[in-house]
Amino acid sequence: MEAAELRVGFVGAGRMAAGLARGLLRAGKVSASSVLASAPSDKNLDAWRESGCRTTHCNLEVLQESTLVFLATKPHVLPGVLQEIRPAVGPHHVVVSLAAGVSLQMLQRLLPAGTKVLRLMPNLPCVVQEGAMVFARGSGAGDEEAALLKNLLSSCGLCEEVPESYINIHTGLSGSGVAYVYLFAEALAEGAVKMGMPGGLASRIAAQTLLGAAKMMLETGEHPAKLRGDICTPGGTTIHALHQLEKGALRATVMNAVEAATNRASDMAKD
Repeated sequence: MEAAELRVGFVGAGRMAAGLARGLLRAGKVSASSVLASAPSDKNLDAWRESGCRTTHCNLEVLQESTLVFLATKPHVLPGVLQEIRPAVGPHHVVVSLAAGVSLQMLQRLLPAGTKVLRLMPNLPCVVQEGAMVFARGSGAGDEEAALLKNLLSSCGLCEEVPESYINIHTGLSGSGVAYVYLFAEALAEGAVKMGMPGGLASRIAAQTLLGAAKMMLETGEHPAKLRGDICTPGGTTIHALHQLEKGALRATVMNAVEAATNRASDMAKD
């Protein structure tokens, strides 16, 4: 299935779905007229229509009009949606679930046997095309479907195929991790405010500092410990500051946060 031939559907039209669609459109992966989104009300659909996408209140219409279908509903709503759309799912469909905590096993049980189904876990920066996404494929999805999804979603950020067992870890690392980074950015800026810098300027500099550091990690491929060491000079400002962070157990606290979020994601999947 070539990207140019794709008709892409979204069952659920919230912020994450809109971010993925925006990335596909901006990268020219699909045309707006080839995108159809459904939602129970017009609340989220106006923005889709403004982008030139088609909209509907009928989930079945999305299946009838699309070949690649993203399931972007709330997790507790998804089983009912799957029951509704099941009669319309055919061998030509590729179904991608964004619902947290809904396993491939459950998806495959609620969809027709042999359905090409994949499970995707994005994160919030997908809405600005700088996301970190992982996906796992079900037993009916092959290399072609995995390559298609990875090629399409590369327009929304980093996209990697992983074993399904990594998806909850990704939630702890990156899904929830975005909030850890915001907290760190807030603390950086507040430290500068404490020392006399205006808040707006401090926030912009903190954000650019994080962006630049991340870009260096990705472009150099260096371990963060090596990059950190390159900044430290004997007796300088950075090593004095890092000593304070170590006394505050920053490293262990962040590792504990990733563990806590991962475990909570696993617990939610069992509920």
